[in-house]
Amino acid sequence: MDSVDTSLKPAPKRFTKTRGKLAEFFLMLHRIYAFILRFFKEVFLPPYEFKEIVKQCYETGVKSFTLITLTGFIVGVIFTKQSRPSLTNFGAESWLPSLVSIAIMKALAPLVTALIAAGKVGSSIGAELGSMRVTEQIDAMEVSGTKPFKFLVCTRVIATTITIPLLATYTAFIALLGGYLNVSQNEGTSYAIFMEQAFEPLTFIDFWASLIKALVFGFTIGIVGCYQGYNSTKGTEGVGKAANGAVVTAMFLVFIEEVLIVQMAGWFR
Repeated sequence: MDSVDTSLKPAPKRFTKTRGKLAEFFLMLHRIYAFILRFFKEVFLPPYEFKEIVKQCYETGVKSFTLITLTGFIVGVIFTKQSRPSLTNFGAESWLPSLVSIAIMKALAPLVTALIAAGKVGSSIGAELGSMRVTEQIDAMEVSGTKPFKFLVCTRVIATTITIPLLATYTAFIALLGGYLNVSQNEGTSYAIFMEQAFEPLTFIDFWASLIKALVFGFTIGIVGCYQGYNSTKGTEGVGKAANGAVVTAMFLVFIEEVLIVQMAGWFR
């Protein structure tokens, strides 16, 4: 019996779908890389949109002020209340200010601020740029001779990179205030003693690591929101997907960056 030549048989459908998904994934990575590279190329070139940067800082920072204040205070109070019973079992209530400050300054303040900003600011940027894309406002800006990428993307990414560290610092002190009120109510510790005990275990590296975290988180939230909105398609459905994608992707990347920065900070200790 003659042998059958199978070299020209079509590939299985499952293999074809997998190969198509891989190609789409790497194409998406290339687009993200090109988008970030374009940002770093255009951000240092004139014209510099200072007025728009200030406006976006106001939209990102000032309008999130109330939510950040409430969340930071609640985090400080709840973390202190939850930590007290465990320390009481070991007779170590005096360590409570140090424990609260370490947790807040090293992890909770930048992380909580980034998650709130990803939900509020990231979704807003994605939805705003997405609606401008599907209504062809960005195309109209390109035709008129302006630079929509610099005006819309660079200003928002700079704003989030500046304001998230400021908000994270504010969140840390508000959370410490919440922790102090709880400690003062139960142990009668004065404000001066609480702050002295709170900052005693912290090192210079801890403050720098928190600042770098906040800077990276701010850049990530801005660039993800702008990428999702600037490249959205499919009409109003695309606007919703851009807003949702900005939040989910930014939160996922924030957690990944948290792990990496903590690991790198540990190498310098």
